[in-house]
Amino acid sequence: MNAAPLLSLRNVSKAYAGIPALRGIDLDVAGGEIHALMGENGAGKSTLIKILAGVVAPDSAEIAIDGKGVNIDSPAGAHRLGLRFIHQELSVVPTLSVAENIVLGRPYPRRAGVLVDWQALNRVALGALETLGIRHIDVRQKMARLSTGDRMLVKISSAFLGEDGAPARLYVMDEPTAALTREESERLFKVLREIKASGNSVLYVSHRIDEVMAICDRATVLRDGRPIDSGVLSAITHDDLVALMIGRKAGEAYPAASRLPSAEVAYERPGLAVRKGEIVGVAGLSGAGQTELLRAIFGDPAKAWASGIAYVPKERRSEGLVTSRPIYQNITLPHLHAQSLGGTWLTPRRERQFATRLGEDVRLRAAGVNQRVLELSGGNQQKVVFAKALGGAPRLLLLDEPTRGVDVGAKFDIYSIIRDMTSRGMAVLLVSSDLPELIGMADRIAVMRDGVIVTTVEARGLSEEALLNLCYGRDAMAA
Repeated sequence: MNAAPLLSLRNVSKAYAGIPALRGIDLDVAGGEIHALMGENGAGKSTLIKILAGVVAPDSAEIAIDGKGVNIDSPAGAHRLGLRFIHQELSVVPTLSVAENIVLGRPYPRRAGVLVDWQALNRVALGALETLGIRHIDVRQKMARLSTGDRMLVKISSAFLGEDGAPARLYVMDEPTAALTREESERLFKVLREIKASGNSVLYVSHRIDEVMAICDRATVLRDGRPIDSGVLSAITHDDLVALMIGRKAGEAYPAASRLPSAEVAYERPGLAVRKGEIVGVAGLSGAGQTELLRAIFGDPAKAWASGIAYVPKERRSEGLVTSRPIYQNITLPHLHAQSLGGTWLTPRRERQFATRLGEDVRLRAAGVNQRVLELSGGNQQKVVFAKALGGAPRLLLLDEPTRGVDVGAKFDIYSIIRDMTSRGMAVLLVSSDLPELIGMADRIAVMRDGVIVTTVEARGLSEEALLNLCYGRDAMAA
């Protein structure tokens, strides 16, 4: 007789304002399994995770753990049942130390039952980080001083911190590697394999299909709130999985360029030149200076926008959007003077018309430009950032990780937008930690080490291994 699944979901349904988000979801996660939950943005993954976390109440659901029916009505209830959650959106307290963030929500060790034992607290935090093999983070420093990737590592480490009375059984991870380097991701994958070997399980949500194929045992694919398929990943191909997610054949991963770059230089600085209609990728290990390069080029935002330089930042929610405001106000924000009558008078009607046109240009899927940005999927939020960037018809477009946390369907839309812009003569500088993306989209790739561009190579025919060797400084091996 087969053992009951660690987690079993039956007939999970949820509607918002009469619009279905989940429609009769069935899902089993076995003990000792890494199970992928796949689907485009808006497929229902986030709603399902919120139901498991006790944050959202389902309209209908039968949930069982180890074959025993349970009711998850609060985050505390989910925690008592052994469910742990690592969300893409980092909930950290930047003014507290790393150690305090790791132990946040748990009793602090104390001396004589009164005073906080800071040395013991730091030891607990160090032990949690050691789970991921992390030794470079000082647990005494403020979280505000950490990079986004290190903050995510701290958050993940916190989830692995042992607790009395509520042992972890299932880790639910939503895009945990989105802000991590390749090396940091590999550390996480090692821990996931240890969780699997212990008999516990992981429900793993990611848009990175290659890593899903590499570390997950099975996948459940959602589309439009419905379960499309569940199966063993070793029995299907990468393209099969993409087709299940988007409902059509995968086709080419990157749209082809419609024209060659011009010989005319659109932007130049020492060690770097970008021609009209050209995409120059920027590669490098974490901390090599890629983001800093784009910020240095962008400089003062008002002057940059006025001189024809636009910027799509890495952190779209904190740096590129005002999520509580409607779409049209986000798109027009840097262009208010240009869109006003006589430079002094701007009407909401004129703003909406401007935003509507740009929304159509970037294939924005929304109820209308009055919709609040926070109600959009990640891919459509990114399209709003693109629409804002393209509003001034820039000569140079700076892109920092433009497809991070974006599903495969929206990725192709963004690639197509970039190709459309270069076909009109726009120059693009593209920073990405996704090596296939750099090779697939760029004409040339500039490699950075220690804040300096050390070489620039043609992207055509370049392998991932050769590019990675260049990033590490193994030029001879790359050749």
